Amino acid sequence: MARRGGSSGGAGGRKRAERTSDRGSGRISDRKPENLAEAVDGGLAELIPDRERAHAWTLTLDGAPQSHVDLDDPSYLSFAYQRRIGHIADLAAPAQQPLHVVHLGGGAFTLARYIAATRPRSTQQIVELDAALVQLVRRELPLDPQARIRVRSTDARAGLAKIPDDWADLVIADVFGGARTPAHLTSAEFLADVRRVLRPTGQYVANLADGPPLAHLRGQIATAATVFLELALAADPAVLRGRRFGNAVLLASALPLKVAELTRRVATDPHPGRVEHGKELVDFTGGAAAVSDADARPSPAPPPSAFQ
Repeated sequence: MARRGGSSGGAGGRKRAERTSDRGSGRISDRKPENLAEAVDGGLAELIPDRERAHAWTLTLDGAPQSHVDLDDPSYLSFAYQRRIGHIADLAAPAQQPLHVVHLGGGAFTLARYIAATRPRSTQQIVELDAALVQLVRRELPLDPQARIRVRSTDARAGLAKIPDDWADLVIADVFGGARTPAHLTSAEFLADVRRVLRPTGQYVANLADGPPLAHLRGQIATAATVFLELALAADPAVLRGRRFGNAVLLASALPLKVAELTRRVATDPHPGRVEHGKELVDFTGGAAAVSDADARPSPAPPPSAFQ
């Protein structure tokens, strides 16, 4: 899960192995460094080199994996939930057509890099509360200077409120503080503002995390159904069956979704998933109640075993 900074972390100091980078090209030198660790607003951030890919890194916060970035190939998505969001971005418009995208939650900017690589000339805005994390990522994993990506260090809902009406083709929510989605980003009022920002053909995508009995996930589907006519959910079958804690990707729109093609892509991923839609998704929701600002709660904390 990607995660947004919450309260300040207590882990002090910074560990850094000897390394060099060419910030003009956005590439780290061929000399493979050790882990880099730095205190950010949300805890202890670590950049862990990928031993199988020369210029690739995994970002963790307090030990929880957040993002994987390959600076040589930003179209490569390692995490299963990010691959599913990548499929949704691929299907959002004809190939190569630029998009306007809002990312709520930044992590290592993996999905923004992916869209910039696969859809050149796209215009993207990242809203990430953790300013220290943004500085770390910008410095150590620099963005392509030609990419049209703007990063704002502010609360996700406050940043969303500043986006003009009917601006976005995609709004992607991947926001966690202390490994939990903040309560104010789980309500119908929040989704109403997402709908305001989206163009009539636009889509909302959310990375949700839950475990048995899946009350949070079901409530988020019910909440989205009060704002959007069309919904689909992609996840590992074990998560959907309530057998373990994990990620689920919710897709919502006012218009029909490309469910058949999304289902095919998700099913053929390295870690195959399942897509629920229509009656099956209604049955999965099980009559859960929609969430309002008045009764919103953060998503559940993951169990200690979730990241082992």
